[in-house]
Amino acid sequence: MAVSLKGGRAMKKPFLIAVSGGSGSGKSTIVRMIADAFLESEVLIFSQDHYYKDLSHLPKKKRDEVNFDHPDSIDDTLLLEHITQLLEGKSIPRPTYDFASHTRLKETVSIKPKPTIVFDGIFTLAFEKIRNLTQLKIFMEVGDDLRFIRRLQRDMEERGRSVESVIKQYIETVRPMHIQNIESTKPYADLVVLWEHYNLQSVNMIVSLIQQYHATH
Repeated sequence: MAVSLKGGRAMKKPFLIAVSGGSGSGKSTIVRMIADAFLESEVLIFSQDHYYKDLSHLPKKKRDEVNFDHPDSIDDTLLLEHITQLLEGKSIPRPTYDFASHTRLKETVSIKPKPTIVFDGIFTLAFEKIRNLTQLKIFMEVGDDLRFIRRLQRDMEERGRSVESVIKQYIETVRPMHIQNIESTKPYADLVVLWEHYNLQSVNMIVSLIQQYHATH
């Protein structure tokens, strides 16, 4: 099935892949490895992280109390709208989220669809309407200890967090919410990938599935 693009061109409906798993499970790494197997024009990496709800209306203290490890923290209405538009061959004004202030920036980024869309984030399998649009659902499996270490390093280096705040958040919300809201989505996955370090066999399998889809559609 072809979708229309501006200017009269047409392309096949994009192949949508969802990559889920807990924070620090290797989602970003496997997504990059999949994308590296294709030309830049062929794969769009589309992150759920830009779709956290804007909390600019709340005082800073209240923002810090929000549970970001629950699906309710995601603007799933806008996310569904944008994924649907991309699958229809339309460009979207993707929001940009600032994790330091928990707010959505005024600037948006124009994103064009590509033949393969790899959608990654901890809640990519959490919303039924989005799951129903997804043709390949992947869940990344990594032990809790390793995921915590990766999360600690990322939040300190990239998001300006202190060790104490990361540990407190992990104990109070991240771990219990992972069990309740993320691990519970694993049964929806078509493929569970073990990722203690790298799993090149799984990467090659996913790349092959993408190639087969485009060869037969």
